[in-house]
Amino acid sequence: MAWTWRFEKSDGTEVAPSVEPEEFSTQGDAESWIGEHWKSLCEGGADQVVLSEDATVIYGPMSLHAE
Repeated sequence: MAWTWRFEKSDGTEVAPSVEPEEFSTQGDAESWIGEHWKSLCEGGADQVVLSEDATVIYGPMSLHAE
């Protein structure tokens, strides 16, 4: 199983991340990574992310903007 992030603009258009992620072996690892890099990703042009396990969307889109 591989956990991956999809990076999107607010309209759902996929964008390249400003920080290149890896494939994660657990959901916790993926969430820890996004917790460390969300600000740089947002500054690099991503507005939201979607977390998937293999081909299944787990949740998202989740905003990267501080509320």
